[in-house]
Amino acid sequence: MNKGIYRIAAGIGAAVILVSSCTVQASMVTTNGTPAAVATDSIANWPTAPAVTSETAVLMDADTGAILYDKGMDEYRYPASTTKLMTLLVAIENSSPKDVVTFTETGVRDVTWDSSNINAQLGETMTMKDCWFAAYIKSANEVCAQIAEYVGGTEANFVEMMNQKAKKLGCTHTHFVNASGLPDENHYSCAEDLAKIMRAGLKNARFRKVLETVNYTIPATNLSAARSLHTHVPLLAKESSLYYEGCIGGKTGFSTEAQNCLAAAAERNGRTYIAVTMRDTDLGINCADSTALFDYAFNSFDSIEVDGKAMTVPKGVTAADLTMESKQKGKKTLNQYYYQGQFVGYVTVKDTPSPEPAQEAKEMPAEEESEAESTPATAQTDEADTNDTTASEHKSVDEQIREMRTEGISSTVKMLLIIGGAMIVVLIGLLIALYFKDR
Repeated sequence: MNKGIYRIAAGIGAAVILVSSCTVQASMVTTNGTPAAVATDSIANWPTAPAVTSETAVLMDADTGAILYDKGMDEYRYPASTTKLMTLLVAIENSSPKDVVTFTETGVRDVTWDSSNINAQLGETMTMKDCWFAAYIKSANEVCAQIAEYVGGTEANFVEMMNQKAKKLGCTHTHFVNASGLPDENHYSCAEDLAKIMRAGLKNARFRKVLETVNYTIPATNLSAARSLHTHVPLLAKESSLYYEGCIGGKTGFSTEAQNCLAAAAERNGRTYIAVTMRDTDLGINCADSTALFDYAFNSFDSIEVDGKAMTVPKGVTAADLTMESKQKGKKTLNQYYYQGQFVGYVTVKDTPSPEPAQEAKEMPAEEESEAESTPATAQTDEADTNDTTASEHKSVDEQIREMRTEGISSTVKMLLIIGGAMIVVLIGLLIALYFKDR
């Protein structure tokens, strides 16, 4: 009897630890309608920002990663279908548009009346290219699940690929548990992380082509007639009163918990910006907020050249007004530039290489370097294309976990981890006692 009690207690304790470790950050996701404060309003001589209704929002320079507007950009929120930006990026990087995808129970189980779908049928086949557009334009949840199984072998493997990619891009407030964004308390992100994902996607030619597409037709398949798709992003649709000139594309998202979310990008005169707005009561408000942020970027900031590289700064600011901080990155020097303490861009200066073997002289891409060092979170120095194979992709999971940045973990999380560790020690003691008792 005692032995059974010991075993039950041990099992319950282990389950508690696993659950608490999974949901500890999910408990930080805000769903009570509390708007965040605008951090960039406190920067001296920074352009006055427009009023934005969204609970959290960010405006990012797509070229440098500099933040022009920050309204709780690192606060946890549920991303809903904006998750599909990462699904699309990982799928494009790990599949061919000509791959033939056959729908299994994995995909068709998500075909329900209350879930975005293209009504895919069991055994239906279509190309991966068609799947990309269905996932993006139609926000088809069953297609995302099928993409995940095809690319990852299993959904779980694909989701792990998504989380590893998020980590590589410097996302510190994101955790995915599915490829579609369907509600789950352990599936969360933040405005800044979604902007980082969008930024990485814009560097991929195929991703960008999908993002810009307004209309697409999936040809007839073995089980369906042709399907015509039209964008659901008002900023991209010319017939919409909310259309924004220069919009590259974007992804909407909605769930009861997430409310309305929107991640969008716009480009004019060679300047590209990303706006992410989270948790609005209506998509029209997301669009209005994004329009206000894009106008703010194009009207209140200029692009200047600093040491041969373009940087976005408030109008009237010159290179002489910036401060510079140098950091050594392997065999390169990274010069980071700031205005009133706010990061605005960087320049990588190559140093004279030392006489080392070629394989040892290969340098880590700047994007990876920015994660390994304590550089500003906005200084995403990822000069390498996102399609390039980097050293980190060949590291074991354990090695990557050891390198994971932990400065984003709150004191509450740390305390819970300590408590979890103590519980493990207690359980080990109980199991040892049980072992000797049985003998």
